[in-house]
This record gives sequence, C-alpha cells and structure tokens, in this order.
Amino acid sequence: MTEWHKSDWRQKPRVQMPDYTDEAKLREVEARIASYPPLIFAGEARRLRNELAAVSRGDAFLLQGGDCAESFAEFTADGIRDTFKVMLQMAMVLTYAAKVPVVKVGRMAGQFAKPRSAPTETVGGTELPSYRGDIINALDFTPEARIPDPERMLQAYLQSAATLNLLRAFSTGGFADVHKVHAWTLGFTDAPEAERYREMANRISDTLDFLSAAGIKSEQSHAMESVDFYTSHEALLLEYEEALTRVDSTTGKWVAGSGHMIWIGDRTRQPDGAHVEFCRGVQNPIGLKCGPSMTTGHLKSLMATLNPNNEAGRLTLIARFGAGSVGEHLPRLVKAVQEEGANVVWSCDPMHGNTIKSSTGYKTRPFDSVLREVKEFFAVHNAEGSIPGGVHFEMTGSDVTECTGGVRALTDEDLSDRYHTACDPRLNASQALELAFLVAEELTDRRACLETAKAG
Repeated sequence: MTEWHKSDWRQKPRVQMPDYTDEAKLREVEARIASYPPLIFAGEARRLRNELAAVSRGDAFLLQGGDCAESFAEFTADGIRDTFKVMLQMAMVLTYAAKVPVVKVGRMAGQFAKPRSAPTETVGGTELPSYRGDIINALDFTPEARIPDPERMLQAYLQSAATLNLLRAFSTGGFADVHKVHAWTLGFTDAPEAERYREMANRISDTLDFLSAAGIKSEQSHAMESVDFYTSHEALLLEYEEALTRVDSTTGKWVAGSGHMIWIGDRTRQPDGAHVEFCRGVQNPIGLKCGPSMTTGHLKSLMATLNPNNEAGRLTLIARFGAGSVGEHLPRLVKAVQEEGANVVWSCDPMHGNTIKSSTGYKTRPFDSVLREVKEFFAVHNAEGSIPGGVHFEMTGSDVTECTGGVRALTDEDLSDRYHTACDPRLNASQALELAFLVAEELTDRRACLETAKAG
C-alpha cells in the first residue's frame, strides 16, 4: 500500500456529499470534532476483524441490522433498547440453528447520512435539495432546512456517543445475559414467530437449568452474561470521518474512530473516488455494497485496493440485487472472488433491491421479496461452493408499519398507521424475527448438507 494520510480523499472525485456554503464554519466544526475522543477504540475494531475472519471461514455468522437513517427527533433510550432486544432475539435464533457464534453489528451510533438517487426533489411544484440525513440537513421541506449545516455533525457525534454508552451498558451490564432470554421479547410481537421464539427460549432455559443442577455453573461464565456488540454505518460524510480518524498507539496505523465497521455504498464505490480512497487507509473492517452494476473487473480492482494483503475479516461484500435478480448477478461475482483467492465475508442485503412505491403512495418493501432474495442468496452460494456468511437488514424494534406482508399480513392500506422512517422502510420487530427463523432454516439445511457430504 502506498503512503496514506486521512485527508488524501480530498484530492479525489467526490460524489453524494454536500457542498457547504460556509467554509469557515465547516473548518471550525471539523477542528472541534477532531479534538473530541474517538467513539470506538482500535482494539475493538481489531476484535471485530478477528470475529469476521471466523465468519469468512464459515465458523461464525454475521448479523448486521438497524436503522435506515438515525434521526435526531426519534432518538430515545427505549428505541435503542428495543432494537438491541430484537438483535439479541435474532442472534439467539441463528445461534441455536447454526450452532456457530453470531457476530452482532448494529446500524447504529453513526448511520446519519444517506446517498440519494437525485440531488433534488419536487413537492407540489416546488423543487428543493434532497434530504441527505440528519447529519447534513433537515427533513422539513423548506429552503432553510435543506441547506447543509456543518454544526449538525456535532449533534450526530453527541447522539452517537450516548447511543454507544447505552449499548455498552446493555451488552455488559447483565441485560444480555442468556439466562434472561425470555426478557428480550417485545410486548407487541404476538405473532406465531414470537411463540416459536418462546418455545426455543424455554428449551434454552431448560438446558441452563440442567447444567446448573449438574453442577456446571454457567452463570459464572462471562460469555453467558454479556455479548460483544459492534456498531457500523456508511462512511458517506468524509469530513466527519476524517475528523474522527486517529493513529492507533498500539500499531501506529490509522483507525476510523466513528464506528467499528464502516461501509462503502453502491453509489460511492468508484475505484478512483474519494470514498474508496478514504476507506483503503483505515484498519477497520470495511463493507462494500455490491449491486447489479458491479462488474467483475471493478470488484477485483476494489478488492485489491481495499484489502491488498488479502487479510481475512478485512472486507465484507454486501450483495444487494433484488429478488429475482440474484441468480443473474451473484454467481459471476462469487466466481471473481474465487478466481482471486480473496478472503471475504459474503453478506446478503435483501432490503435495498426490493423497494417499491405502494398503491397508497408510500415507499415500501414487500416482505415476500425480502424472503425470496435471502433464499436466492443461499442457493447461489450453495451451488457455487461458497460461504453465505451473513445478512444485513434495515429493521427497528419499534412497532412500525413500513414493509408489507409478514405473518401479520400488512397491506398497502396499513402503511399509514405507523410509518415513521425518515428515508427507507424498515422491518418491524415481528418481521425481523420471522426473517431470523427463515435464515435459521437455511443455515440448518446447509449444515445438514455439509455433514452429509463429510460423512460420504
């Protein structure tokens, strides 16, 4: 790798980033954030890389989920707790099925910026700049609200710090103790999937009771009482990312202090662009969204740039094609990875390729399409002899009505009941748990096939 500095991205073409009108104010905000403590620490990022290396070998599974775009207005302790609860439930379902550890990564404590398909939007004949996430501008449809304001980065930092503080308390303070597996159930998840979860939780509790009766004091095990929970976001606003990037005193290498894992979006993965340039120089695990327009040549070039030493756990490829299109695009990318002998984690994002406009005018995602893309993802990897390493969902612990379908059979007419997202529709807790059971079935089937092949 050539010599790298955290500001080198400024010499590269930039896309999907705001043009701030007050340069002095921007520099002042950047300097203030650069003086603040980093949000995460290098040792945590290294630990996540090691856990993702296990995922790349098939010895663990990645569960990544959380908000489409975090909001200043919707920020509450209860909201963080409920999303964390759903992640714990999903992870328990997957662990029980796959019989391997689940690496838990939230789209939290930094997911404030969003790429947009167009720089402007028109409402009632009025055209204004697009909303790009609370870290950049405001959702209100007024000229003043849509002006990019660098001071919003300060609010994003403070909210991220508070979110991380609470997540660390939940992760290590007893809330995540497996003995409390029943306590993670949310009151409104009364669908059949919730009953399936309660039955599984009963079996886990019975096992723990047996171990205790047999004299095996599982409650003394730290691994049973706490979890490792990591944060991630799209590294879109590079002024913010640069300000929080520091040199790791242990290794002397640069680390993005904004989150444990950062990813490059499908719209910002230009091999010679600013976002790839920034991400190639930090030591954090990097995600790379791979949509239908990703060519095998681009993928090989990006893998060489982002992971020149081919280190396991460094690079996660997040496939997002849309139901019905996975078989057309994923096999050629899997073959490109195999041809290069590249160490990667393959993860499935079944959300972004399945966004449609409902008959009632709301942007939504049909749950059946989400399920179908997950099934197609596993089918391709099984056919190609590759490892389906993880899933990546936009979801929330709130009882929203944003994605149609699921066991509660939400319709287009139901969307207006509790449609709260600022950007893209999210799975609610019931739908997220239903999806976890589907993924668990895929993992169980895969494990059975592998064991049969090994026995043969």
